[in-house]
Amino acid sequence: MRLDDLRHLSGPNSFSTRPVIVARLELEELTDRKTTEYPGFAGRLTATLPGLAEHHCAAGRPGGFLEAMARGTYFGHVTEHVALELSSLVGRDVYLGRTMWAGADGRYDVMTECPQDEPAQSSVPAELLELAITTVKRILLERMPDLPLELARIARVVERERLGVSTAALAGAARSRGIPVRRVGQLSMLRLGYGRYRRLVWAAATEQTSVIGVDIAADKMLAKQLLAGAGIPVPDGVVAWSAADAAGALGRLGGPVVIKPLRGNHGANVTVGVTTAAAAVAAYAQAAADGEGAIVEKFVPGTDYRVLVVDGQVVAAAELRPASVTGDGVSDIAQLVDVVNADPRRGEGHSRELTKIKLDERALAHLETQGLGPASVPARGRLVTLRRNANLSTGGTSRDVTDLVHEDVADVCRRAAAVVGLDICGIDMRLADIAAPMPCGAAGHGGAEPGAVIEINACPGLRMHLFPAEGAPRDVAGAVIDSLYPPGAPSRVPVVAVTGTNGKTTTVRMIGHILSKAGMRVGMSTTDGVYSGGRLVYDADASGPRSADMVLDDTSIDAAVLETARGGIIRGGLGYDQADVAVVTNITADHLGADGVEDLDELVEVKALVAEEVREGGTVVLNADDPVVAALADRPRVHRHASVIRYFSLVNGNPVIERHRQAGGLAYELRNGELVEFDTDRERALLAVAELPGAFGGLAPHVIANALAAVAACRGLGVSVKDIRRALGTFTPGESNPGRGNVYMAGGGPVILDYGHNAAALDATGRMINDVWGGEPVAAITLPGDRRDDLVARSAEAVAAWFGRVVVYEDADKRGRRPGEMTGLITAAMRRARPGIGLATAEGPQAALRIAVTMAAGHPVLFVYEKLAMARQALEALNARPWPADAVPPAPTDAAPPAPSIETPQSWMAGSPLRGMKAKG
Repeated sequence: MRLDDLRHLSGPNSFSTRPVIVARLELEELTDRKTTEYPGFAGRLTATLPGLAEHHCAAGRPGGFLEAMARGTYFGHVTEHVALELSSLVGRDVYLGRTMWAGADGRYDVMTECPQDEPAQSSVPAELLELAITTVKRILLERMPDLPLELARIARVVERERLGVSTAALAGAARSRGIPVRRVGQLSMLRLGYGRYRRLVWAAATEQTSVIGVDIAADKMLAKQLLAGAGIPVPDGVVAWSAADAAGALGRLGGPVVIKPLRGNHGANVTVGVTTAAAAVAAYAQAAADGEGAIVEKFVPGTDYRVLVVDGQVVAAAELRPASVTGDGVSDIAQLVDVVNADPRRGEGHSRELTKIKLDERALAHLETQGLGPASVPARGRLVTLRRNANLSTGGTSRDVTDLVHEDVADVCRRAAAVVGLDICGIDMRLADIAAPMPCGAAGHGGAEPGAVIEINACPGLRMHLFPAEGAPRDVAGAVIDSLYPPGAPSRVPVVAVTGTNGKTTTVRMIGHILSKAGMRVGMSTTDGVYSGGRLVYDADASGPRSADMVLDDTSIDAAVLETARGGIIRGGLGYDQADVAVVTNITADHLGADGVEDLDELVEVKALVAEEVREGGTVVLNADDPVVAALADRPRVHRHASVIRYFSLVNGNPVIERHRQAGGLAYELRNGELVEFDTDRERALLAVAELPGAFGGLAPHVIANALAAVAACRGLGVSVKDIRRALGTFTPGESNPGRGNVYMAGGGPVILDYGHNAAALDATGRMINDVWGGEPVAAITLPGDRRDDLVARSAEAVAAWFGRVVVYEDADKRGRRPGEMTGLITAAMRRARPGIGLATAEGPQAALRIAVTMAAGHPVLFVYEKLAMARQALEALNARPWPADAVPPAPTDAAPPAPSIETPQSWMAGSPLRGMKAKG
């Protein structure tokens, strides 16, 4: 058994709204073998991993998986459950799994859930699956696997990659408010919201946090000076640049003093209570280890407090307690520390609610001042502190005191935050009692004051407020999120997702054009690239989740229109959480045999995800002329969001539309030469077909269908009829829809440039050329090599139905095909469909177009391309010019014999009144 491939689906996907991985397993010698064929296997496996006894499996109750092994189950399924159990043992709380046959004996796809914010590039899922495979193999060989070492190593990676406690709390608070959350790589940085409402947070720092404020907080002496200048009590102190300076400062200030780094955090290298010159020299060496000097300041007696200020408001306060253990009269201090550290809430660094206690030099020195050591056994009930300072980062704990904060103290904290200019800051104070009035005057003058601000902290940790050891937890993460998105403020721009087999790119561009004319700056992802405000910013096939993410991260846009293709959904999930509008243009048999999708029903399951993942009350636009698409409205996962269904149709009297209208629904139809919006008892004329560029007065029904879909989507977003009419009237194919239905003049006749590669698209384009120009058209075509042979043949047959002469050339990217293989497939299919067809072959698009234009001698030429840039070069080589906007195509002639009739897949034209027109050769 081996792991062949693994893909990570970050966004909503066909399995879950959470991230998952899908692994391809080859069972090899275990193909078709069941657990019952290996006596004792199930028992040895359960003894190794006892948690498997709790797995429900399909039974829906604990023990279901054990029952499946007892009945006999395949080893792909076993590996899935072992991987899930190993995930649990390394601290990944995941439960969902599924094993699926992957098209060949012994080949399975194993899907398992991933933690919500685990990095997409994490090695952990693959390592767990490899360990699961190794575990199953060893137990089959009756060799008990040694798991603890490997699990401990993977657990360390999981811990390192986990979001910090503060950042995780911010992610949870944002999601609870319906705000999109996306992690940036392996950092504890989050992108919140979409488009112009996108915000960045990194732990408790936001994009609104002042850089100057952060620098002030980092320079503890500068912060002290600014606070003192504002009348805020701070301990008296000086900067020491040498050990001698530190000893001298102690003499001037009088002990005890605190010696700490000029720049530092988490209480590192801070020495509290220095009273002798020798101690000052040692403390300075520690504090100034980075060479930047140290601060020597008067020690302020009292209790340590941390007050959190967000946007000028005190949102939480905690009393900080140093790391400590409580004696039981039996255990020594080292043993008591081990007991405390066994608390699952404690971890290394800041990855958990609490930090593990370390008996390092500082702890040992502090114990010595109490006459204790690691081997000392404290009396039952005795509290032994292990640090002088109270920091969570050294194992301390907290007690919530938010409700006790005196208004004087709160006022000082608010003013302190304003002085340094921080939107979010943690203020460290030492006070006799936080519930008492704040003392006036400068601390450290005339003796130790009973209260002072000790430090200002930028990007403060939130753990002490989220998980106090005593008292109520505080929703401080919610306060930070509310500072970025006050209640009622938007976090999203409108998102329109478009899927289907044909017309996706054109429909996306139409929607984008309409929204742009309505005054929005639009981001678009299409098969031709990513656009921002009408400008191409990323040139690639950009119809997957990565491109959608690129658009949604663009802070300049007011709306996002995303082409959402089959391949991207399968390989990466959706690139967004929910859309405001989902559009499904049509679904035909294309790309079958790729990515595990073998038939139309499976393809529908993939594309249906776009219609299912819309916001509550969002809009789903469906093609009523395609029964498969129209039926999506009845899916439970579409209903669950109370989606508003808007149908479109080219067919008068379509029964789906009629039922929908009678139920009070909205529909968009072609009626009497106009695009019309219908509801129960009203109709609105939107645009005359004669005014729609590229529709040729109705002779290009697929263009009309795309326009109806775009109109329905934009009306779902509230765009006015006036803006729609104005926008569609200016949607000229050459300028607004490059590469789709563009018409040029070359060699005395029209050249129609188009991208459609499947049978439905080629049939629609061939019919349009026949109906608009007639004559004896010629085609110069290429077809992609990643389609199944039967689908390539159907596309070739669709071309042969409308073109008596065809020039065939191959893509530069053969997509796994041998040179000449596609030419052979295409020409053979054409000859079968149309004996006597005139065929030529060419090397590349330039030669193909030149031959086709020469053959046509003024008759129309269809030019199907692989890459738009290469197609444009071919047109330029022939001095082709755009077809004049005001030029009228000649009336079709009946000079050529009709083409043989062939069957093409369901398309936009199904049932169209134009469908019965004769094809011309």
